[in-house]
Amino acid sequence: MMQDEKNITVVDEEGNEQLCEVLFTFDSEEFGKSYVLYYPISSDEEDEEEIEIHASAFIPNADGEDGELMPIETDKEWDLIEEMLNTFLAEDEEE
Repeated sequence: MMQDEKNITVVDEEGNEQLCEVLFTFDSEEFGKSYVLYYPISSDEEDEEEIEIHASAFIPNADGEDGELMPIETDKEWDLIEEMLNTFLAEDEEE
């Protein structure tokens, strides 16, 4: 997964691939990780009203290309992600 790409492919527990659009990414010095927030790209246009936003930590490969998505494991990380998301959404509404 590259930072400047807008789409990523996420594989769920059953091995199904789902194309997702990246909302934004950020790095946390506190946790020493990078995070990506994304949502599934729906083929059904009627689902646009409410999107489900997912978040994962990611570790870029040495070549900087694809990375590995990791689950978020602590409440402190979730709090940080929620704070970043709220800030992102507030800035988005101001534009």
